[in-house]
Amino acid sequence: MYNIICFGEMLWDILPDMELPGGAPMNAAYHLQKLSPQVAVISKVGKDNYGERLLALLRRHGLTTAYVQQDAAQPTGRVLAQPISDHDVQYNILFPAAWDFIEWQPALDGLLRQAEYLVFGSLATRHEVSRNTLHKALEYGVKKVLDINLRAPHYTREGISLLLQHCHVLKLNGAELELISSWLGDFPAREDKVRAISRQYDTHTIIVTLGADGALLYMNDRFYYHPGFRVQVADTIGSGDAFLAGFLSSMIHGRTPEQCLAYANAAGALVASRAGACPDYDVWEIDRLLD
Repeated sequence: MYNIICFGEMLWDILPDMELPGGAPMNAAYHLQKLSPQVAVISKVGKDNYGERLLALLRRHGLTTAYVQQDAAQPTGRVLAQPISDHDVQYNILFPAAWDFIEWQPALDGLLRQAEYLVFGSLATRHEVSRNTLHKALEYGVKKVLDINLRAPHYTREGISLLLQHCHVLKLNGAELELISSWLGDFPAREDKVRAISRQYDTHTIIVTLGADGALLYMNDRFYYHPGFRVQVADTIGSGDAFLAGFLSSMIHGRTPEQCLAYANAAGALVASRAGACPDYDVWEIDRLLD
């Protein structure tokens, strides 16, 4: 039984000096598998060396590849990643890629019927094939976790609004909060922006990551704050995905909102201190940061 399903892109981040596996849903699955096993990934890779290496990575870390499709016509996804500061990266997400063509298959019905959580982002909706498959998955009665990933020009306001109508847990960063709340009106304070989104889309759990300033959580009409952890940053690729994995696994284990937010910040900080989105680490290292 797979309790958590991650839907969307699997790809390679091509940096000036290295190639690293990535894609937010795969990154989240990688970290969730360490924290809350019984995770499955729905994606698609090309029938090429890049694709085979991603499948091998999943197997090596105990993740099933049963729901990762392979495409003979489209290449495995690649992102040209260029660091522009110590804490920021510029991305050129190449199109088309295999993950744009995730098809609905009968096996997905059984997978989604027995799962409790579906984790997805907005990037996988840039092409109609994967978009239609995701929309069909959203019809199932799972708890839906939306990790928005607004990368121009790969989204539309209408498409994002439709995803927001389906989510129970929403994660976004400060810039994404500003943009989405601006669609709803002019709100002076950050908390007002969060409340506006919650009211508009009936979403009762909203997490806003704030980079080096930590994160805030809005859950059941209350705000919680955490200042984050100070680490020597290697890069920020995948740190938000580790943050989400930390939060979701904590929520599944019944921790308090304060504990969920602290653990998420610790997981994100640990991954930011390592190179790449899926670095090797032990779970006790997150606990050491918390201590």
